[in-house]
This record gives sequence, C-alpha cells and structure tokens, in this order.
Amino acid sequence: MPRYLVLTELFLPTKGGTAVWFAEVYRRLSGKETHIVTADVPGAAEVDASHPNSVHRINMRRVAWLRPESLGMYFNLFFKSLGLALTHRFDAIHAGRALPEGFTAWLVARLTFHPVVIYAHGEELTTWGRGGKYKAMCFALCHADRVIANSEFTRDELIKMDVSPARITLIYPGVDVARFRPGLACDDLRESVGVGAAGKLILSVGRLSRRKGFDQVIKSLPELVQAGLDVQYTLIGIGEDQDYLLDLASEHGVADRVHLLGHVSADDLPRWYNACDVFAMPNREINGDTEGFGMVFIEAAACGRTVVAGTAGGTGAAVVDGETGLRVVGNELAVTSALHRLLDDPSLARRMGEAGLVRAHAEFAWERVADKTRRLQQQGSQK
Repeated sequence: MPRYLVLTELFLPTKGGTAVWFAEVYRRLSGKETHIVTADVPGAAEVDASHPNSVHRINMRRVAWLRPESLGMYFNLFFKSLGLALTHRFDAIHAGRALPEGFTAWLVARLTFHPVVIYAHGEELTTWGRGGKYKAMCFALCHADRVIANSEFTRDELIKMDVSPARITLIYPGVDVARFRPGLACDDLRESVGVGAAGKLILSVGRLSRRKGFDQVIKSLPELVQAGLDVQYTLIGIGEDQDYLLDLASEHGVADRVHLLGHVSADDLPRWYNACDVFAMPNREINGDTEGFGMVFIEAAACGRTVVAGTAGGTGAAVVDGETGLRVVGNELAVTSALHRLLDDPSLARRMGEAGLVRAHAEFAWERVADKTRRLQQQGSQK
C-alpha cells in the first residue's frame, strides 16, 4: 500500500467539501501506514477512532497577538510533520492547500527528501490579493513536485501564477455513490416543510454566503408562485448571510416558503437531496471569491436530481450545461427562468437528473478519485 504523510487543516468532523475529500480518498488509498496531521476540533476523537488512517491532531488556531497570527500554527504543523517524516517511511507528502499546509509540506519534504503534492481548490487562488501571503502561496505551488487542480478553472488560474502545466494534474472531487443515491424515503421531509402532493421543492446546500447565490433563489420565488407553482425553498447550512436571507424572504413576502435548517444529520442529507425537485446554487463571483468546483452539485446528481448552477468559477466541471443541469448568470432574471423551466417540466428535470446520475457514477465515485490519486506516485515527480 502507498504510504502518505498528509497535511490538512480541514478534515472531518469539520464541515465542507475539502474535509470530506481527504477523509474519503485516503481511507481508500491506504491504512494506518498513512498519517494525517490535522486540526484538533470538537468531535475529533469519535472520527479518529473509526478512521482507517493514523490521525494526529494539533493546535492550528490563530493567535491574535502573534505576528503573523498563524505563526504558532506553522510551528506546530512543521515540527509534528517533520517528526513523522523522520521516523516513518513515506512515499510522498501531500498538502491540503498551498497555505499553511503546502509551504510547510515543501519545507519538510526538502529536508527529508520526499516528493510533495499540493492541492489547489480555486477560491484561495483568487481571493488572497497580491501581497506577502499570495507570494508565499505562489512559491509553494511553483516549487511543488505536483499540484492537483480540482477543475479546469483552477488549472487555468494556476498557469496564470506560473505553475508549470506539466506539474498540474486535474482530479475532480468525488461523491460517495453508496450514500448519495436515488430512491431514499423522503416523503416525511417534504411534508415537514409544507410540500403537498402537487408542490415543488427547491433545495440548496452550502455555506450561507453571498457568492452562493441563495439570495437570487429567494428573489425568484414570488414570480414562480405567480406562475402557478406551489414552491417551497429549503437551505441546509450555516453562515454569515443567515439574517440577510431571512430578511430578504420577509421583504419579498415569501418568509413562509423559505426554510433555513442549519446543519442536518449525515443520514438525512442524502434524503433531502432525494426530497427536492431541483437543486440550486446559482453561484457568482464577488471580489474574486468564487466557486472552485461545487461538490454539492455532484451529490445532487448522485441522487438523480438536476441542478441550477452559476457560470462563475469551476462549476462547469461539475455541471454539464443543458445535459445534467443548467448553468446561468447569477442574477434574478436568469435564475428565475432556469428554475421555472425545470420545475414546470418534470420530464426535462428527470432526464437531466438521470444523465447526472450516470455521470456521477462514471466520473465522480470516490474510488475513481482515489485511483487517480494513486497514479501520481506511479508517474513520479516531473520537473
């Protein structure tokens, strides 16, 4: 089995696609001989007890009075990783992002003569300005033996940063097709948010932030209702826009049709995807902040649901426009038109959902992602 030292601040039970990615891929690649260094967070002990890899938790909190605030985090990450690299035989060191993990991994790798692989997710490449942090990120990415890009958009951004195209490998994120699947019981979920026999349910999953475009879905509801659709809208996730979205729903007279559920259980999440008629995250770019891929789109696809996505960022890798869903400019008019088209034509939504399901199994199952990651070691480093 391959043996990796994996540095990632984001790992289960932390929420988010990146945390899921590392937990799912490395459990399929290796066992206890792979060591994961990650942040100590509430609920970690339960995850670590059942995870097949060796997980090491360290303090990765930023300290306000330090300059930089992340100095202690780098210190802890470096010495823990260096100790493991000196006392274990690893085939490679993998880093979850360029900073802080990638820069640390590069230093440890050069001291211990290991190849280093750094993941790039897209949004971090476009939101960190052009100051010292950006320069450190560029250094780490340009000096890695290989960089994994999660979409064509991310690959193109890396090339703009002077990362050699020969060192970039495109690997899409994945989905657990055994967990996210069609046919799960969901009538009780639809009833819980007031969806009747002839009703329609739109679902969104993700952090409640402006760039996700959830506000545009809320703004579309009055027109959808006026067009004769008895529609409800459910959002799963937490974030800084919660009050804004609630106020927006009241302002547009649809507060009784908007349901913010916060977090839901791991068992209920796939059922919510099954419960919806259309999944929507019409993302847009705001001040460089954009969607690098959008794992929620392929979770919906794996459950046989069609989606409405934005055109910004790397969503084109997750959603094939006109085939598995619709990609639209993230404004109210375009979002309303796309949602109306799919909700008003169940046969079209069903065909797109079925196409997305086939693609999810063929291209995005975690086993395929793990296999592509395994091949990196076989390819060796390319300078």
